[in-house]
Amino acid sequence: MIAHSLPLEALRDRPLGDLLESLWQKQEALNVRLPNGAEITIQPRPQLAALPELEGYVPEGWKDAIYDHNE
Repeated sequence: MIAHSLPLEALRDRPLGDLLESLWQKQEALNVRLPNGAEITIQPRPQLAALPELEGYVPEGWKDAIYDHNE
């Protein structure tokens, strides 16, 4: 993921929604440099693939069979 670094002052007149939409579309990270020298990173969350749906079933009473220690 590409990361750009900008001072906070350069972002003051830019609408937040436009900035976030742009970062999402380009899949880029942005490091915002604060006046005190600290940095804040804004980046899109990676898209995860959906988990597969498996065939099968869970039988009734499965918890009792596993967790019942009275035997």
